[in-house]
Amino acid sequence: MEALRLILLFVHLIGFALLLGGAITQFLSGKFRINPAVLWGSIIQLVSGLGLAAPLRGGGDAEPSPVKLGVKLLLAVLIFIMVFFSRKRADVNKGHFIGIITLTLANAAVAVFWR
Repeated sequence: MEALRLILLFVHLIGFALLLGGAITQFLSGKFRINPAVLWGSIIQLVSGLGLAAPLRGGGDAEPSPVKLGVKLLLAVLIFIMVFFSRKRADVNKGHFIGIITLTLANAAVAVFWR
């Protein structure tokens, strides 16, 4: 079971790298557009996050707070919605793009700092 959790965690980190790296790359290039890295990163983050949280519902010493999991799920769903519904636009509003980056960083901050 631990091996599966570590694989899911690895995939989750790859999704984070795709999402944040793709978004920052687009932001710095000046073209505010949802690229495939951002789209796939948001999908991977949402699916692997659900997979990571599911086995933890059985209890244990290191079980994260259900409130923390709820906040992380809410942020991940908001990011996915923001990415998915604007993926076919030629240009995305700069504020919308900054919102995606901010929510992604906020989700990482919740994961790291909320114990």
